Formats: sequence, structure tokens, C-alpha cells
Amino acid sequence: MPNCALPAKLVASLRLHASITEWNTLLAVEAGAAATLTGLVFVALSVNLARIVAFPGLPGRAAESILQFLEVFLISTVALVPRQSDRALALEFIAIGFTLWLAQVAGQIGYLQRRAGHPWTWFVYRAIFSQLATVPFCIAGIELLLGVPGALYWLVPGFAFSFIAGGWSAWVLLVEILR
Repeated sequence: MPNCALPAKLVASLRLHASITEWNTLLAVEAGAAATLTGLVFVALSVNLARIVAFPGLPGRAAESILQFLEVFLISTVALVPRQSDRALALEFIAIGFTLWLAQVAGQIGYLQRRAGHPWTWFVYRAIFSQLATVPFCIAGIELLLGVPGALYWLVPGFAFSFIAGGWSAWVLLVEILR
């Protein structure tokens, strides 16, 4: 009699896909919130454009805020695509995470070069929060690629810190700039 048992790798893959579908509601909410907050940053830019452009470092901070919200939107959107292979999803997470991490680091290096007497802590907090926002998405992708159980849980701190960092920058662009 032939062995009708499914191969262990296929069973593990099916469990992983089942767990991804369990994330659909969270991913949809994250994508919607990120899209809304991206719009808020664009409103802040349009309302305070002259002040933002006149203050060294704020155009880069506005770009970082948009990238942080955009990253949540993109990660959530690709995770919602049905029937993707684990490998495809992992590579998407890595590509999005690394690309947006690199863009933010490049902006922060530019900020350091023209800091114009700003307190050092402005850069330190900004850099720490952008790393906490971006690196978890890269880790999720790498762990998913390696088949590590629970890799998707790295999305949660990525979402949380993206909203914290992006919201903090949006606050600066909307409120603090008017002081």
C-alpha cells in the first residue's frame, strides 16, 4: 500500500500559509492606516512647505516619514497577495525593507553632513527610531526565507515603530514647526 502522507516540508508550508491568512485583518488595517497617515504627511507638507524647506533637515525628515508609512503599506499589501510562495513573500519583504532602509540611511547621512548646529540628540533619536521601524521587516523576510517559524511576528514591531517614527516626524512637520 502506498504511503499517502504529505511530505513534511509541504505540511510546514501549508501551516505557514494558514498563519499568513490569519494575519489578513491586521495587514489590511495596517495598510489602511499607513495610507491615511501618508496622506496626513502630504497635507503637512503642502500646508507648511515654505517653513519645511527653509529649515535644514526637515525635507529629509518629511521624506523619512513618508517612507516609513509607505513601507508599512507596501509590506502589508504584498503580504495580502494570495497564494504566494514563502520564497516570493520573503524576497519582497527583504527588497522593500532593504531599499527603504537604504533610502532612510542616505537621508540621515545627508542630514549629518549639514546639521547646521542642531542638537546631536535630534539625529540620534531619528536614527534609532528609523532603524527600529525598518530592520524588523528585513528580519521577517530573512527568517521567512530560512523557514523560521514565527517569522511574521517580526512585522509587529516594524509596524509599531514605523507608526511611532512616522507619527513623530509628522508631529514635527505639523505642530512643532509652527513654534
